[in-house]
Amino acid sequence: MTTTTKVGKRGTLVIPAALRRQYHLAEGSLVIAEARDDGILLRPARAVPRDQEEAYEQLIEASNAAYAALRADPAAWAEVEAERAVWDGTLMDGLDPDEYWTEDREVHYVSAAPR
Repeated sequence: MTTTTKVGKRGTLVIPAALRRQYHLAEGSLVIAEARDDGILLRPARAVPRDQEEAYEQLIEASNAAYAALRADPAAWAEVEAERAVWDGTLMDGLDPDEYWTEDREVHYVSAAPR
């Protein structure tokens, strides 16, 4: 979507409502303004409060360490693989693999064989 807008007092810009909805922008939302050779790129920013940044990094590090430990333990990893095999067997449980549904909730079949 391309649109034209005016720069207001103190450099304010009005972002069209459709774009605000599409990108979940509300009053006070942060955006990144990036200089490009052909103009300015505006894009939504995700803000992580500084007090949560360290906790997030610790969570990621702990998760990576736990996964590495799990992979390093052959017996524990075999249990994970066995559980995955059980779940994989349920993915199509009771479903016809030739069946698919359209957005208007009509059922269709890949093969033309009567049901």
